[in-house]
Amino acid sequence: MCNQRHPLGGRNFESFSEDPFLAGKMAANVVKGVQERGIAATIKHFAVNEQETDRLNVDTIVAERPLREIYLKPFEITVKEANPHAVMTAYNKVNGTHADSHDFLLKQILRGEWGWKGLVMSDWGGTNSTADSLNAGLDLEMPGPTRWRTVEAVTKAFKNGEVSEATITDRARNVLELIEKVGAFENPEIPPEQSIVDPKHSKLIRDVAGQGITLLKNDGGILPLRKEDVKGKTIGLFGLAQEALIHGGGSASLNAHYRISPEEGLKAAYGSDVEFKYSRGAHTYRLLPPLSAGCKDLEGSKGWTMELFKVGQTEKPVKVTHELKDSQFSPILDNEAKDKEVKLTATFTPTETGSHYLGCSGIGPTVVTVNGKVVFEQKANSPDPMGFLLGGNPEKEFTVPFTKGETYKVQIHSKPPSGGTEWGLLAGLPGFRMGFMNQGEHDFDLLTQARDVAKECDIALVFTGHTPAWETEGQDQTSFNLPRDGSQDKLVEAVASVNPKTIVVNSTGVAVALPWLDQVPALVQAWFPGQEAGNAIADIITGAVNPSGRLPLSWPKRIEDAPAHGNFPGEVKDGQLTVKYEEGVFVGYRHFDRLAKDKMQFPFGYGLSYTSFAVSSGNVSQTSSEEFKATATVKNTGSVAGSTVVQLYVGRKQQSSEHPIKTLAAFKKVFVQPGQEQTVELSLALKDFAYFDESSKAWKVDSGQYDFSFGQSTADIESVATVDIEGSRDLKL
Repeated sequence: MCNQRHPLGGRNFESFSEDPFLAGKMAANVVKGVQERGIAATIKHFAVNEQETDRLNVDTIVAERPLREIYLKPFEITVKEANPHAVMTAYNKVNGTHADSHDFLLKQILRGEWGWKGLVMSDWGGTNSTADSLNAGLDLEMPGPTRWRTVEAVTKAFKNGEVSEATITDRARNVLELIEKVGAFENPEIPPEQSIVDPKHSKLIRDVAGQGITLLKNDGGILPLRKEDVKGKTIGLFGLAQEALIHGGGSASLNAHYRISPEEGLKAAYGSDVEFKYSRGAHTYRLLPPLSAGCKDLEGSKGWTMELFKVGQTEKPVKVTHELKDSQFSPILDNEAKDKEVKLTATFTPTETGSHYLGCSGIGPTVVTVNGKVVFEQKANSPDPMGFLLGGNPEKEFTVPFTKGETYKVQIHSKPPSGGTEWGLLAGLPGFRMGFMNQGEHDFDLLTQARDVAKECDIALVFTGHTPAWETEGQDQTSFNLPRDGSQDKLVEAVASVNPKTIVVNSTGVAVALPWLDQVPALVQAWFPGQEAGNAIADIITGAVNPSGRLPLSWPKRIEDAPAHGNFPGEVKDGQLTVKYEEGVFVGYRHFDRLAKDKMQFPFGYGLSYTSFAVSSGNVSQTSSEEFKATATVKNTGSVAGSTVVQLYVGRKQQSSEHPIKTLAAFKKVFVQPGQEQTVELSLALKDFAYFDESSKAWKVDSGQYDFSFGQSTADIESVATVDIEGSRDLKL
């Protein structure tokens, strides 16, 4: 639920928007839908959790006005409109205090001002104290077994007068009330997980994915590629066409029932009427893939042998496991590994001769040997253990000569990290991964091959994006450009240089640099559309679905123009990373509205259709002292049926440097037949465009004239109604 503050935020793909009003409205409806089924929804991460760099300890410095208007507002809307049963605190500090122990956030605002009654839990390993977190209102430390709330620790805090019996009772009561809300007292057994593939579910996923896909460029109406128009033609598929990019990395990674790649979706849509050619064109891996092919464990079976040893006693293992799939070991998958050394051993028979590439990293000191010779050594702990755990740790590649058909003994030996509680969940846990790639595959000239294939095709579809390794929890992104090392940008440029009908389909959860945009006639932003990804993308490409997605973020041309640039991910002083939210309330379009239009690639709310729309006759009437009704007319001025999103922004007619030019206050998606028009009605209130006054500690709307602007993006305002608001007033929200 946290806002997208900066394009490089690692978990931006999990966020709804840069806009707090839109994020809050979306989240509130998700919570309502979940809890209607008797399931407790947990909203997270409370609060001000907009980056992954040093996320366990970073101190976020934010003034009270932006804190309330931008970063708490999505939570406030959701709490008041949907009453979620649980809230999860963030890892980070807010103005010097960890979120799990933050009295101002948890007690004064969440439970006090908002009047919310529910359970507050920590993020996994995100509890940082015993008494302080109990007193602030943290009900549940996650996960178990507890580190901070043992009977001994809580008893000691009570006896020392650090926490009262009443506080302990309140914390326990909230846990019990959550159990009661979900009916777990009556039905305590957790049913087994099931994999249910229901055609109704698949259709819903496909429909929703199609509605979210956003058409960003379509020069000359090159899209859609209708079946009858491309019959007998050759379509080239490039890049990530054979991968279903359905989510980012980390805890959002799910084992989907199935995954439809773009290639599969397009082939199903066009059948035998179209010939397809494929060329990868670019290396997009972040880490070399784990080694599995050609490996046998110590018993001669396929895979690897894992041995666990007591630290410093590597003569006799305390546990041996055979037939491990590949050359990696995750510490959270084996509780017996705590405070143990681990060895992974296999005999490897390569299928090619060459200086093949390997890459390795470990949580603690790690050594790789081939036939007893050390080929890699990491002497210290990982500098980023969470990045390692979530698959984003950079690994230095190195080469080892191998001969086809010969057998090599490969061993990885890793020790647990040195250190204590600062490692959180990973304290005492060893872990490592080793990747491998044949020299021939690693060094192959993919770009020349792609260019040659593109020359032979009537149309080229280049699929770009972020795999879960690149856009992931645990690490912020390293570049505004598509990975890896510019290879995807070079691929688009190479294909477009020989094929003028090059269409790019991009799958990311964030804005990215588009240095080749002027060289291609069409760009589709597919986001991460779920397990029906390929079918949903094919629906847009073929015209079976008219695109209606709109950008929930502002898309800058350069990262330097992002509002948080220069204040992300912060600065380290005396071992403490601090990030200052010096842009204040001017986040996203609130910032870009004040700049020249050429700073933006695409504005907030933008999206094209295979038809066109006009919004007119905007009108606003006041229905009560604090409420308004707004209406506008939407006409489909094109030749096919479609949907658009009418957006209503409110701002002072007399602009002020202290306030955004306009802010989103209402929106509605409407479907209109060609040549027809509809009247759209929107409801809003003063609270939807109030500001927080830090001096009086109150929400306010000043007297004066306000422009109610109707449009289809922040840069496409088509009708304006001016309203006089008499008398400044404080609002009770």
